[in-house]
Amino acid sequence: MFRKLFVLVLFLVALTIFIPGFARIQELKSKNKSLNNKISQLKKENLSLKAEVDKLKNDSVYLEGVARDKMGIVRKGEVIYRIVPEKN
Repeated sequence: MFRKLFVLVLFLVALTIFIPGFARIQELKSKNKSLNNKISQLKKENLSLKAEVDKLKNDSVYLEGVARDKMGIVRKGEVIYRIVPEKN
């Protein structure tokens, strides 16, 4: 009887000690996976941005397109017409 009680108490103590550690390990594994996914995403974004920089440095046609679209730059003598929708 005493032996069974001792084993039960020992088992409960072991659970009390090991379960929080196991839960923490699982939490850290999940966080690690999430961070690795974020790193992968940022690496892809970084490659895309490097390609954009390369185009801006080496492709004059692309650079002109960006300057026209994003910055509103026009060539000398060009006239830009903007169509503004009516407000109701």
